[in-house]
Amino acid sequence: MDFIISLSIILLGYIVKKAGLIKESDGEGISRVVFNITLPAMVINTFSTMKIDASLFALPVASLLYGLAMTAFALFVFRKESRKMRGMYSMLVPSFNVGLFGYPLVEAIWGKEGLKYFGMFDMGNSIIVFGTGYIIASVFSEDNVKIDYKTVAGRALRSVPFLSYIAALIINVLHISLPKILIDITEVIAKGNMPLSLLLLGIYLSFRFEDGYGIKMLKILAMRYIPGILTGILLYNILPFSHMFRITMLLGFSLPVSLAVVPYSVQFKYDSRFVGTLNNATIILSFILMWVTVTLMGV
Repeated sequence: MDFIISLSIILLGYIVKKAGLIKESDGEGISRVVFNITLPAMVINTFSTMKIDASLFALPVASLLYGLAMTAFALFVFRKESRKMRGMYSMLVPSFNVGLFGYPLVEAIWGKEGLKYFGMFDMGNSIIVFGTGYIIASVFSEDNVKIDYKTVAGRALRSVPFLSYIAALIINVLHISLPKILIDITEVIAKGNMPLSLLLLGIYLSFRFEDGYGIKMLKILAMRYIPGILTGILLYNILPFSHMFRITMLLGFSLPVSLAVVPYSVQFKYDSRFVGTLNNATIILSFILMWVTVTLMGV
């Protein structure tokens, strides 16, 4: 039932866009609210009021190592492509959209307990998104480009969700008690994260795919989903951790590509239309995969 409700909100966003009540360009304003207000409030509220088991720290390590491994794998597989294509393809492989796609669905199905696990997973993923992904996009955009580590660090430190993870983790580990009024305020704001994120997914949803992208997209999708699904299934079955931990491993590596690749493609003059089309395809595929998985598990 929770999954049906989530799907209904996504469809509502898509319908209001098709009806002309909201333009796709309006999604940028909503995304700013989500990433800079409701999502950080949810992170602070969730992590500051929950006990974090030591085993949870394996999640950011796993997502970080997987992202690094997939980056290296993509650079190797696409080594014969032109420099520009190699960079674009490789930045599309290792990162995941946890904040906008994963959180609202996880919250609807598993509540705060699920958010805790996927939040830890996203800590490692954020390093890949704002670090490795940005470096790949920058270095391969032109010949003889030097890595500007200050810019890379600056992007991470300007990411409100990433800073929220760090702050929430410090608060939790050091057992800092936040004022009740602050907890209450973040709780109220956090309630808006799920519906706004799901509506935004619907607004950005499109079933139009550009001609000539088929083979290229299949390469990237295969690179993302085959290793992701196999790794998730393997870890789900062999890890000795809690059920929710293993669920995070099972689903985390099959989430859509991070939305950050879209502004990267514009900044470094890649084929932004291809990047946007592929991003949209991963949203549809990941939703189907999550729906099938949740249905089979009887959640």
